[in-house]
Amino acid sequence: MDDVAKIINDIKAGNIKPIYFLMGEEPYYIDRIAEYIEENVLTEEERGFNQTVLYGRDVSVDDIIGAAKRYPMMAERQVIIVKEAQDLARTIDKIESYVKDPQPTTVLVFCYKYKTIDKRKTFSKLLAQKGVVFESKRLYENQVEDWIKRLLSSKGYKIDNKAAIMLVEFLGTDMGKIAKEIEKLDVILPPGSAITPKTIEDNIGFSKDFNNFELTKAIGQHNKLKAYRIVNYFAENPKDNPLVVTTAIVFRFFVQILQYHGLKDRNPKNVAEKLGIRPFFVADFTEALKHYPMKKASYIVAELRKIDVKSKGVGANSISHADLLKEMMIHIFD
Repeated sequence: MDDVAKIINDIKAGNIKPIYFLMGEEPYYIDRIAEYIEENVLTEEERGFNQTVLYGRDVSVDDIIGAAKRYPMMAERQVIIVKEAQDLARTIDKIESYVKDPQPTTVLVFCYKYKTIDKRKTFSKLLAQKGVVFESKRLYENQVEDWIKRLLSSKGYKIDNKAAIMLVEFLGTDMGKIAKEIEKLDVILPPGSAITPKTIEDNIGFSKDFNNFELTKAIGQHNKLKAYRIVNYFAENPKDNPLVVTTAIVFRFFVQILQYHGLKDRNPKNVAEKLGIRPFFVADFTEALKHYPMKKASYIVAELRKIDVKSKGVGANSISHADLLKEMMIHIFD
């Protein structure tokens, strides 16, 4: 993100603000900025007396103000990092009195995760005037794929599209979790390696052949044999392949098919935009359109809703996940 790079570059250049308010739904960049400040603003010798980490659940705003007003010891500045600052949500605006006149020798960092403050309020505007207010927004699934490619590129690696999709499919959009898995690859692989689905399977543990991506591809091609092989694998490995996730992904796939049916402009660029998919997936959906007319796709969506309810134990406690997977396939290929 450009905003993150600017914050880091300003700190490197010595343009250090007295307050950093890091907030938002995605904790990854909040942690990265806080870690950078923690590791780089003070020297190792200065940190012992001048760096303090507080936790929102253990302190009050008054405690934070008191600590921030102290002078550094044998150093140009002190650093105070308030982690889990969202636990102070009810009283956080009390910091306004300090923000009006912050201690110039203190760098005060708030890690306010999963929430944001109202940017329209005077408190928020004052924070932006005196320091840095950074909002870390959660990325959409297709944005995470690009982020993975950029992150790996910065480390000197390349990754193909399917391998990036596998990471998102199995790890979701949790950037911190994905980054940890990428760190494992960084340790294992030689610089400049190309990361493929086999790389992911061998080093992270996801099957390149038996996953939801391959399942929807087989369904789209109306490849009954391959689809049944995949769901049989899922049935044998339920912990690694939760039914609720599979149902949600297949459901979304058929909703997208219905959206495609409803498009008047079927230019590939427009289809990709309307369906929220990569342009190289348009051909797969065009193929699926031949096998699933609108009436059939609507029927499958309705049945998948029922299976989703059953998978959560509503009125179907005695039905195994294996049987529900088979039921799903019957509705799709019937």
